[in-house]
Formats: sequence, C-alpha cells, structure tokens
Amino acid sequence: MTLRMAASLGRFSTFALLAIAVPAAIVAVLGYVSLRQWERSAELLFREQARDMASMAAEKVVMMLRHAEDDLFQQLAQHVGAAAGDPAALDALVAGSPLVDRLYVCDRGGALLYPGAWRDDDARVFGTLRAEVPSALWERGGRRQIIVGDRVLVAAVLRLRDGAPVLAGLFRNVEALRREVLAKTLGGLEAPTIAAVLDHRDRTVYARTAVTGAEPVATVAFGDELPRWRVAMYAEPGRSPRDAIRRQVTIFTAAFGVLVAILVAGIAATWRLMRRETEMARLKADFVANVSHDLKTPLSVIRMFGETLEMGRLTSETQRQEYYRVITRETERLSRLIDNVLDFSRIEGGRRRYDMAPTVVEPLVRETVEAFAYPLAQGGFKVDVRVAAELGEVTMDADAVRQALANLVDNAIKYSADRRVLHVEAAIVGDHLAIGVEDEGIGVAPAEQSRIFEKFYRVGRSDTQGRRGSGVGLALVRHVAEAHGGRVTVKSEPGRGSRFTLWLPATPVVPASDDTEPDG
Repeated sequence: MTLRMAASLGRFSTFALLAIAVPAAIVAVLGYVSLRQWERSAELLFREQARDMASMAAEKVVMMLRHAEDDLFQQLAQHVGAAAGDPAALDALVAGSPLVDRLYVCDRGGALLYPGAWRDDDARVFGTLRAEVPSALWERGGRRQIIVGDRVLVAAVLRLRDGAPVLAGLFRNVEALRREVLAKTLGGLEAPTIAAVLDHRDRTVYARTAVTGAEPVATVAFGDELPRWRVAMYAEPGRSPRDAIRRQVTIFTAAFGVLVAILVAGIAATWRLMRRETEMARLKADFVANVSHDLKTPLSVIRMFGETLEMGRLTSETQRQEYYRVITRETERLSRLIDNVLDFSRIEGGRRRYDMAPTVVEPLVRETVEAFAYPLAQGGFKVDVRVAAELGEVTMDADAVRQALANLVDNAIKYSADRRVLHVEAAIVGDHLAIGVEDEGIGVAPAEQSRIFEKFYRVGRSDTQGRRGSGVGLALVRHVAEAHGGRVTVKSEPGRGSRFTLWLPATPVVPASDDTEPDG
C-alpha cells in the first residue's frame, strides 16, 4: 500500500510539473512573440508619425521663411526702382527686417548699388555668384539659395520698373531665424518627440529641449529654402517605443515570474501535503499493526494460562498463584495499552480532560513502578526508586501522571538491551516536580530526540523495529506534561541509555481542559 501511494505521489508530481511547465512555456513564448511584434509595429508607427510631424514642421518653416523673404524682395524692388537705390530707404528696410544680416544689390555689370562698400570677403562671393547666374535667370528673374561657409546666401534677380535686372543677395541672421521663425514654428508642436533643426554641418541650430541622450527617430530636409538643413525628430529618453516595450517586457516577466512562483509554491505545498498524508497513512497502518500485536500478545498469554488452570493441570497452590499473578499482570498491561489508545483518541478529538487535585507523589511513583514488578523480575532488571523525603502534595491529575510515568517505565523496559538497570527518581527542582526515568539501554540518536514525542513516530533503527510499541506513548507523555503546564525532556546517548524527565509545576494550577493535540 505504501509503495502504491509513493508511486502515485511520484506520478502526480511529474504530471503537475508538466501541467505547469508546458502551459507556462507556451504562454511565455506567445507573450514574447507578441511583444516583439508589438515592438516592431509600434516603432514603425512611431517613426512614421515622427516623419509626418517633421515634414509638417519643415513645410511651416519654409512657408513662413518664404513669405518673409518674398515680402522683403518685393519691397526691395520698389525701393531700388523708386529711389534709385536711396541708401537711407534701403537702410530702413534692412533695419525693419530682422532676418537680414547683410544685404547687397548690384547690376548685371557688377556695379554695387547698395551699400556703399563691400564687407569682408563678400565682393569675391558676389563676383563668383554673378558669374554663375545663367542668362535665362537674368531674363526671367528667380531666386537661389547658396551655402557660403557657415552662412546661407539668398540671391534673387529682381526686375525694376524700367525692366532692368539687378542681383540682390542677403545673408540670413541665424539668431533671428532661430528666434523669429524656428521658435515660433516648432516651439508649439504637441508631440511625444523633440523637434530640432540641424544645419549642413549637423549642428543643432534650434531644439525645443535639450537632445542630449535622446534617440534620433526621423529627419526631413527643408529643400531649396535651407539647403542641406534638416528637421530632426528625437525620442525623449525613456519614451521611445523600444523603452516602452522593455518596460512592458519587464512587467510581463515580473508578473509571469510571480505567477510561476505561485504555481510552483502551490505544487510544492500540495506535494508536501500529499507526502505528509502518505507518511501519516503509513504511520497509522504501522500503529494499527503494532496495537494489534500488542493486544494479541497479552491475550494469548491470558488464554494460555487460563486454559491451563481450567484443565486442572496444576497440582501445586504455589503454581496456581503464580499463574494468577501472570494473568493479573497481563491484564494490567492490556488495560494500559487500551487506555493509551483511548486517551490518544480523546486527544485527537479534543475530548481529553484533566481533573486536577492535590496528590501525594511518593505512593503514586512507587505504585506505578510496582505495577511492572513481574516484567521487571522476568527481565532481570535491577530497579532503583528514589523519592525525595520532603515531597508532599502536588496538584495534578493523578491518573494522567500515573499513565505518563507508566509509559516511560514501559519504554525503559523495551529498549534496555543487555544492561538491564532502571532508575526512577522524584524530587523538587526549583518550582517544579521532576520525575525521572533512566535506563542504560540502546539510547536515542541526537537527530531523532526532537521527533520521538511526535505521534506514531518510532526511531528508524534496526534494533528498535523488532520491539513492540504503538508509537503514541511518548506523545501522550508530552501531552500530559503540557496540559499540567510543564514539559518532558530527554537526555540520551546511543548505546549508553536514556533519561526522560517529566517536569510538573510544584505550585497549584488552575484546573482546565486541554483540547490541543501533540505536534506532529
């Protein structure tokens, strides 16, 4: 039966492990694949949205810049044509146009109409520019943007009222461009990204916020208005789709780990419970077998001796009296065993009650030991009983303490091996009554001394398995001790014997029922 239950427990454990591991692995794989697909889709959508936002921003910048420059060149044509290039009027026009850093006007022949002189290296720049302007542009007019060093030069062929063409060129004021156009256009964008403008050298001309540590998402060129300049969109640190997915993966992994831990803990708890129940079933089976054996042995002796007396085979009165004593002792032994089983049943059911009353200790101890006179004499035991002279009355349940002491004496008899010596002592130690039972038998290993008071537990050694016993005697002893507010202790060394001490409070205790069961 035990082997079948162990095999069932093994099959359950394997099945439970597979039942958890396989679905958990499937869920983990599906979750990972879904998150990866979500990551790709989210990142693609994020980039497309960022690119659309950058295109819209570039169009707005170009539109605003073109509108401002168209208005500037229109006014410039009027001023040059009406005032013959009046410097004062053109100075006022430049002063009213913050986007203009420098303005030059020259005719087709290269004569400078405005201002009065060239600055820095601008004469060479305009000479090169005028040489590269095609005849078609001089004829129909038009506009062109050129990168000169770190500056953008906007060149336009304007036609005056008399039809004569002039070449106007202006250098943009980058600071005014940043303040008047880029900030106004890009500063109000509502987007999860950072909009920035990069020049032809990839330097940041404008950014709504700092882009340090930000991840580039998309770039869009401005076109001819700002050659090689771009609008760049950056994802703020921690707000990119990849970061969002990583957070989701972390949350998913943590939740999945907690779920798996709970499932594993549940399986472990169930496995331990089943293992404990299997062990308890085995112990109960051993208990029934041991009790049956213990019941059968005295009954067999009583029947044999009774049949001998009934048939009148004994002629000597002395022999008959000996047989009567054997029958009486075996009956007492049988009664003790039955009392143990009944008391254990009451303890398990929470029905065991104790009747506390002042009790004289010495008669109780000696009467309990004398009840074992026959088995002690048959076993050749040397018995030493010592009860302190100052002992008086102690409040206790006399029957319960007598039963506990009888169990300790019975254990000493069963496990005494070759050195058959029994010491029983009773004395007041501090505020406790100490009743000790000591033998010189096989002893108990240190690793098992804390478990011998558990119900059904028996020491797992070959030299103990052949001895009779139900496995509840020491559990009853501990229960009796704890019900009195005391304890039971053991000092033992394998091969040198054991000493069990029952400690009971020497002061009166309040009578109470104890419906707790021994640990086990």
